Amino acid sequence: MADVTLVLGGARSGKSRYAEGLVCARPGRRIYVATARVWDEEMAERVAQHRRDRACAGWETVEEPLDLTGALRRHAAADAGVLVDCLTLWLTNLMMEESGPHADVEARVAGLVAALDDLPGRIVLVSNEVGLGIVPDNALARRFRDQAGRLHQAIAARVPRVVLTVAGLPLAVKGELP
Repeated sequence: MADVTLVLGGARSGKSRYAEGLVCARPGRRIYVATARVWDEEMAERVAQHRRDRACAGWETVEEPLDLTGALRRHAAADAGVLVDCLTLWLTNLMMEESGPHADVEARVAGLVAALDDLPGRIVLVSNEVGLGIVPDNALARRFRDQAGRLHQAIAARVPRVVLTVAGLPLAVKGELP
């Protein structure tokens, strides 16, 4: 199994910066798998700012909004650190593809979780912890929250380390802080 860390946190909790630091701390190639889709100018600016704020230089960027498992299989390597930012955007993309080839969210999640056993190198997965707030007021939002919770549980059960970031501080939930 790859050396996998799941980094969870709320909006602006410091999860991406912490995850980037984990990859930057080790020598080797740095691969940034971005799952965001740019729908408008505001999102384009967010992505640009995210790139400017990266913790270190030398990232190879792979944009993959849907086939995350395929992207990991193609880019994970013994000499590389791979950062996936983020799982909740990937999940959103899958859910929005209800009639497309990626519509079976549960199967795609199961495929990703199973693939973690076979991937080489170091992998850091970033995701938004969305289950700490109020119950969403509509069915789609409740389904998303539930899917995200199941995704996090499945990955957390499989990987050696889970870190929760709060106010920029990493807290070890499972395993030791790297």
